[in-house]
Amino acid sequence: MVIAVTAIALGTAIMFIAIAILTGFKNEIREKVVGFSGHIQITRFSENSNFEPQPIERNQPFCRKFSASKDIRHFQVFATKAGIIKTRDQIQGVVLKGVGSDFDWSFFKNRMAAGTVPRFSDTIRSDEVILSRKLADLLNLKLHDDLRMYFISGNSNLGRKFRIAGIYDTGLEEFDKLYVIGSIYHIQKLNNWNPGQVGGFEVFLNNFNDMDRMGPEIYHQVGFSLDASTLRMIYPQIFDWLGLQDINVMIILILIVLVSATTIISTLLILILERTSMIGLLKALGMRNRGIRKMFLYHAFYIISWGMIWGNAIAWVLCIIQKKYGLVKLSEESYYVSVVPVNIDLLNIILLNTGTLVVCYLIFFIPLFVIARITPVKAIRFS
Repeated sequence: MVIAVTAIALGTAIMFIAIAILTGFKNEIREKVVGFSGHIQITRFSENSNFEPQPIERNQPFCRKFSASKDIRHFQVFATKAGIIKTRDQIQGVVLKGVGSDFDWSFFKNRMAAGTVPRFSDTIRSDEVILSRKLADLLNLKLHDDLRMYFISGNSNLGRKFRIAGIYDTGLEEFDKLYVIGSIYHIQKLNNWNPGQVGGFEVFLNNFNDMDRMGPEIYHQVGFSLDASTLRMIYPQIFDWLGLQDINVMIILILIVLVSATTIISTLLILILERTSMIGLLKALGMRNRGIRKMFLYHAFYIISWGMIWGNAIAWVLCIIQKKYGLVKLSEESYYVSVVPVNIDLLNIILLNTGTLVVCYLIFFIPLFVIARITPVKAIRFS
């Protein structure tokens, strides 16, 4: 019985931890990608996907609808322009992302390695920018240093000088090496736009799971001249990679269930063999196979319950410790996170335990068919 309880406890704990890590990892990556781009981006239709969007008017009819929508948490303007950072001995291609006074800085505030996030006004020029620690280390730049960037506007090569107000670190190398965040005023001037023109809108939803539903709805609301793209459409490679993690976890869960099932069946077979004489005596006294099976099933339920209680307790404690102290580290360059993230979701826990209980209970029926083959005469004779 101890072996069976241990097997169920270990299986439950490993499945609990695997799902907690998977959902935590996916949530962490999604949150970082959303922080850079929003759940949905609204831009003008373009034949090429690049960082030089066509301007659209800031005051749009759909803005009032978005403000009243219960599904939309926030929306903000943005514009991007490709440029080059030049230092004394380094040159690096980047994208200047221009934002306005409506920009939500909460994502970057929690990931500042040095300095602070700037505050931009729609009427006052600001030369402050923030860039990633990856770029700062690559170009040997420090906080409050001057930053010289060069842009191509038409047939001209234009330079702008900025001041580094903050250095952020998200762990997403693909984005950290690319984006410098500054005022949208500079992009408007570089592109000869008027103050009422922007590159597009970023829409933030209350729930990530609503993104695929809200994408088509927003697309039909913005009009025929504008396009609405979800993150899944903009960065398909990231979400395909996250989808592969689901397959890995499913393989792990199946293997754990098979190992646990083998242990459970073996344990119950041993239990039945040890109680063969008792089974024969009960049959001789008139008890039917159904009644004997029920007796063993009650015992099986006792084993399953204790195994799941211990498994959940062990997994819960380990997840809480990892979430609080981050003891298990990861290579941020490979996994985009520095520690193993965990997410304890109550619904996932309930579904996991319900599924484990049902599977284990069904597995226990397999060895119980042996009881029907035990005859009272042989059982008592060889006892």
